[in-house]
Amino acid sequence: MGEQANHEKREKARAREDSRTGQPLLLGVIGDPIQHSKSPVMHTAALEACGLAGAYLPFHVKGNRLEEAIRGIRALGFRGINVTVPHKVEVMNYLDRIDEGARLIGAVNTIVNDDGVLTGYNTDGIGFIRSLKEEAAPDLRGKRVLVLGSGGAARGIVYALLQEGPGLVTIANRTTEKARELANEWAHLGRLTGCGMEELDAILAEVDLIINTTSVGMHPHVGDCPLDSRQIPEGIVVSDLIYNPLKTELLQQAEVRGCTIHSGLGMFIYQGAYAFEHWTGRSAPVEAMRAAVLKSMHQ
Repeated sequence: MGEQANHEKREKARAREDSRTGQPLLLGVIGDPIQHSKSPVMHTAALEACGLAGAYLPFHVKGNRLEEAIRGIRALGFRGINVTVPHKVEVMNYLDRIDEGARLIGAVNTIVNDDGVLTGYNTDGIGFIRSLKEEAAPDLRGKRVLVLGSGGAARGIVYALLQEGPGLVTIANRTTEKARELANEWAHLGRLTGCGMEELDAILAEVDLIINTTSVGMHPHVGDCPLDSRQIPEGIVVSDLIYNPLKTELLQQAEVRGCTIHSGLGMFIYQGAYAFEHWTGRSAPVEAMRAAVLKSMHQ
């Protein structure tokens, strides 16, 4: 814990030093594909709102060039980058340090460069929880949660969720064994169980919160829904990690059922906000970031 606190102090000191010397912050995001990313719009707005000189750019990096790209981060003096699909797991092989949370999750979405020492973090899960608590479910203690999907996104969400003391987290996946494997892996962190999608009818009546971590319903397949609308309990909280469209078919159906709905936009904003704070040592201008993303989506 002390080492983590010291590391964060060093990050902030380095960020202040960049600010004093007037060196522009070099930031970016790597992925394959990358042209769809809203991160450049969001972080450019953040830099401008804070009056920081710098640039945030998207880089299309193929899997066979990932190691070279990470070496380039060091060589070119980037302060940090975000990492998106499909590199979040593989990139861990090329970093000097991995934050404990990112190590347990098994994926990195944010890298900080301290004088050539690269540290990987995962801000997806904590970004989601911050958004969920602010917008839809202020207190998660004791809640019965159903998580749809057991992939990389689900790992980040479930890990962060378990820090909030839920009563029971059920992970549902088309492949039952994958859901049960994840539940068993983290059984020491809280009350967890795994099941197949065909078992949901017996579970849903007792659920307080549903979280969709799958890509079902994402643009361009906006008519798809991971659940039959009749399966959604009335009056609960339903959250979807997807932010394009802002209101997925799942959220539309949940709204009809009188549920409190929560889109993936907040998670996207806050995972970026935590990354920005790692790089700069400053509080992220969340509202400026949100406004820039929304404007971009409506153009």
